[in-house]
Amino acid sequence: MLVKLYGKENCSLCMDAKIILDLLQSVYPLEIDEIDIYQDEALLEKYHLIIPVVEMDNEIIDSGIVSYEKLDNYLKNKKSV
Repeated sequence: MLVKLYGKENCSLCMDAKIILDLLQSVYPLEIDEIDIYQDEALLEKYHLIIPVVEMDNEIIDSGIVSYEKLDNYLKNKKSV
């Protein structure tokens, strides 16, 4: 499953979100695409106040202080469908 992580360099919350995704990647088959919002004006406008943003299936799953539990629950539900 493709996971998009929108963030920026030198962002501690973004680094925390990446660690959580790396942990989940050991349980679920995830492909993590890290996207720097400062490389795209539209993304900067859209996400600059809420990064990091974790998106799966074109849906924002979590943002800001990303929760392991929230992402894990989402992935468990996707797996059972």
